Amino acid sequence: MPKEKKTISFSGIIPRWFKSVFAVTTVALLIIGIALAATISSVYHSSVQKSAAESADEFNSLSSVTTKNFKSAAVDLCESFGEKNIIEVHVLDQNGKAFVSTTGFEPDKRDETKNFEKALNDQKGVYITREKTSDGERILTGTNIIKSKSGKAMGAYVWTVSLRATRRYINFIYAIIFVVFICIFLLYAVMGIRFLRSIATPIREVGITARKIAHGDFAARITKERDDEIGDLCETVNYMASELENAENIKNDFIQSVSHELRTPLTAIRGWGETAKMAVGTDEELVSRGLDVVLSEADRLSGLVEELLDFSRMQQGRLTVNTAPIDISNLLESVTAMYSELAKKQGIEISFTPPTAVTMVEGDRDRLKQVFINVLDNAVKYTEKGGLILITQTEDKGCVQIQFKDTGAGIAAKDIEHVKEKFYKANQTVRGSGIGLAVADEIIKQHNGLLLIDSVEGVGTTVSVVLPIIEEAEETTETALSEVLPEVDAKENAEWQNTQE
Repeated sequence: MPKEKKTISFSGIIPRWFKSVFAVTTVALLIIGIALAATISSVYHSSVQKSAAESADEFNSLSSVTTKNFKSAAVDLCESFGEKNIIEVHVLDQNGKAFVSTTGFEPDKRDETKNFEKALNDQKGVYITREKTSDGERILTGTNIIKSKSGKAMGAYVWTVSLRATRRYINFIYAIIFVVFICIFLLYAVMGIRFLRSIATPIREVGITARKIAHGDFAARITKERDDEIGDLCETVNYMASELENAENIKNDFIQSVSHELRTPLTAIRGWGETAKMAVGTDEELVSRGLDVVLSEADRLSGLVEELLDFSRMQQGRLTVNTAPIDISNLLESVTAMYSELAKKQGIEISFTPPTAVTMVEGDRDRLKQVFINVLDNAVKYTEKGGLILITQTEDKGCVQIQFKDTGAGIAAKDIEHVKEKFYKANQTVRGSGIGLAVADEIIKQHNGLLLIDSVEGVGTTVSVVLPIIEEAEETTETALSEVLPEVDAKENAEWQNTQE
């Protein structure tokens, strides 16, 4: 078979994962990273602001001086200010003009009017803002109104702190966050792709193998690499392939067997038909014998076709039974009488002594007759000359048990569990389609009974048919079944109960 070509599909698991899960996760990580960065920036700026405000807090003491002494007191505070190396503070008059600075130099000519007015309008008398100097340096500025005891604004002090070191540190944190984000992103992508490949690759192999199986390559198998759900899937596909391969072999054997079954009577019909035609008017005895063979083989063909039709109905769930009270002993006696002559010609004895009491069951006479004929036919086919087929009928507590015990070839232990399966033949050298017992088992199930097979290879086979007697209640029937057949295993008992329900 030509090797499957692996093509890239943009609708596969990995592309769909990239378009859905990976994209959503990436966006989520970006949002988290941006939120984290914003939070860190806010925390650090707040920390700098709080520290600067606390450092310049001593200028609030100017509110206790008089308006006349305000400027001189401000100058003294600026000269004695101990945090000059950290922040710069300059004092504004009541018009918002700077007149003194902690640097000892003349205050910058920046326009403080807007910040001063905003601080005046603030309920707390404080206005804080971030700005840029003329040379592009970022600074944090706080304007605090200084009020006299009467509540009149005497001026304000403005503290200024550089954000250069803070921004440098925040940028360093940003860089760390970015690197971590990239590492998480790459790790997530690599692990995700590896994980998805561990799913996609075996699934692709399952698809390739399934196509091979669909094209008739039942020997195709998948190598199980992991003990997980994917491994279970591989095992299931391999099991399916084995079952299909087995079914294909059984089907081929069935076709070969049915072809042989059809060819044999057709050959006999054609041969004896030609012989009888040539003997017309010259040998009437030969003509009569030939017609007898033709009719016999035609009946055999009709039976085979009917068996195939019954199997088809069984497969489609249309195999029905028309039940009525019947005397099972009478039916069994008629079937035995019909087969006794055939068995006698082959040197096989059939023994059946009908019981004196009448045993009535609710059943379809024709269908039950079909089952008994199938069982007896198998017994005759597998029993050699001089053998014995013993038929017994017993009843106990609501059940009638009919046993067909032969001294034939028996069934191998490996085949005993499969003989009731469709198309299965334990012995390919003996005529038969391999569906008779499957149909018979289905018929008995529809009669709420059991068909059991016990065999020892080289010794013989015993087929038991168990049916409920119509006079007994269902509960008595179930109890009687377990007492009559102690050798029936738990599986068969469960099957009986299911059919009763």
